[in-house]
Amino acid sequence: MGQRIAIIGAGAVGCYAGSYMAQAGEDVTFVDMWPEHVETMRAKGLRITHIKDVPEFTVPVRAIHLTELQHVSKERPFDIAFVCVKSYDTAWATLMVKQYLAPGGFVVSLQNCMNEETVAEIVGWGRTLGSIASSITVDLCEPGHVRRASGKGGAAHTVYRVGEVHGRITDRAKEVCRLVGLSDSAKVTENLWGERWSKLVTNGMANGLSACTGLVSKEILTDDVLRHFTARLGSEAIRVGQALGYTLEEIHHIDPEVIARAGEGDAAAKREYDEHRLEEARKPGGGAHRPSMGQDMVKGRRTEIEFINGFIVDKAKAIGIATPANAALTDIVKRVEKGELQPDPKHIKELRLN
Repeated sequence: MGQRIAIIGAGAVGCYAGSYMAQAGEDVTFVDMWPEHVETMRAKGLRITHIKDVPEFTVPVRAIHLTELQHVSKERPFDIAFVCVKSYDTAWATLMVKQYLAPGGFVVSLQNCMNEETVAEIVGWGRTLGSIASSITVDLCEPGHVRRASGKGGAAHTVYRVGEVHGRITDRAKEVCRLVGLSDSAKVTENLWGERWSKLVTNGMANGLSACTGLVSKEILTDDVLRHFTARLGSEAIRVGQALGYTLEEIHHIDPEVIARAGEGDAAAKREYDEHRLEEARKPGGGAHRPSMGQDMVKGRRTEIEFINGFIVDKAKAIGIATPANAALTDIVKRVEKGELQPDPKHIKELRLN
C-alpha cells in the first residue's frame, strides 16, 4: 500500500502543492475549517489556474472538514502531514494531526515564518521537517479555486526548498522534495534555517506593507518612498539573521548584502536595489499579486504580522539590535487589523524613517 498524505489547512499553498500530488495519483486528504471550501472541493474538485503559460485543470480530491478528522482513527494513519495553516494556528493543527500519524510518520511545515520549533515541541524534532515555498504567489480566490499570479518557477527560480532541521540529506527529505516537486521546481537543502530566515526577510519586506497600505506589490515597488522602505525593512532583518549566525540565500534574486547596504543608505547599493526591483515590477504581470498578508486584510482575516516582522523585532531585541522600521510596521498593521486605521500608504510615508 502507498503512503497516506494529509494537507492540514487547505489554503492556497496547501491546495496548490496537494492538487498536483492528487493528480499524480498520491493518496491525499485535504483537511480544512472552511465548510464552503470543503464542500466545493468534494462536489467539483480542486481547480488550479495560472496567470500565464500553464493550462487550467481541475482534479477530484478527498476533502474533509477538520471536525471529521476523527474518522481517520478507523483508517490507516497518515505517513506525512503537511501543516499549511497560518502560523498562529500551527500548535493546535499539529497537535490535532499528531494522533493520526503512523509510528514512522512525520510533519512538514509548509508555511510562512519559522514554525519548526513549534511543530517539534509537539511531535519531536525527529518527526519535523521544513519546506519553504519561495515566490509562489498563489491565492485561494474562491472556494475550490487556487490562482497563481505567474507561470511556473522552473529552472529560473527554485520554488520549493525542503530540509531536515539538522541539515543532513535524508531519504524522507528527498521524498518530500519529490512530492512538492510535482507542482514546480524543488530541491533538498542542507541550509533549512538560512532558507527559512531568507524567506522571512522576503515576506517581511512585502507582506505587512501590502496589508497596511492596501496596495499590490507593483504599486509598492514603483513608489520611491515605499520601495526604499522595503529595503530598510530587509536591511534590518538581514542584519539580525547574520547576527544569529544564519547563512542567508538570495532574497528577490539579490545578494542579501546589497539589500542590507541599500537599506543603510549606501548609494551604490541603493541604485542596484532600485534597478533590480523596478525591473521586476515592469515585467509583464510583474508585481500584480497581492501578498498573503494583504489578502488576509482584504478578507478580514487575522494577519501573520507578529510571526514575520514582529518575530524579527523580538529576535533583534534578544541580541541588542534595533529594528525601528520593522517595529513601526508591526504596530501599524496591528492597528489596521483592529480597525483603528484604514489601509493607506500615508501610514508609511509619514514615518520618515528613510
